[in-house]
Amino acid sequence: MRMSRNNRKTWTFVTNHTQVLLCLAQDPHVRLRDVADRVGITERAAQRILADLVEAGYVDRARIGRRNAYTIKRDLAMRHVAQLGHEIGDLLDLLTSSERLESPGGEGPDRPGRGQRRPDANRSAVAAR
Repeated sequence: MRMSRNNRKTWTFVTNHTQVLLCLAQDPHVRLRDVADRVGITERAAQRILADLVEAGYVDRARIGRRNAYTIKRDLAMRHVAQLGHEIGDLLDLLTSSERLESPGGEGPDRPGRGQRRPDANRSAVAAR
């Protein structure tokens, strides 16, 4: 974790396990070195998190040549009792919905590309209601 000016640990709303899942969802062939860079953790921490996710059954890992390919089992339930009835795929969809609008190849008349803003991008969720 990054340290603030006061040398206190910062916190985020999304855990590193979820951040790793998001990286795998965005690119099933991503290298763990790149996952670690994106999440802001060490490569060893990314390996431990991936091992947790594989052991818990959320991710399947397959060797393809010299690389790994990862498949997320999106229909599995989230682990905490506060999220009973919710699948991990729902969370991934929620957290990647805005990224899909801006992803390369996702451009089209209804989908702005990189660098383009949606017309409602400045409005807050409350103001949009």
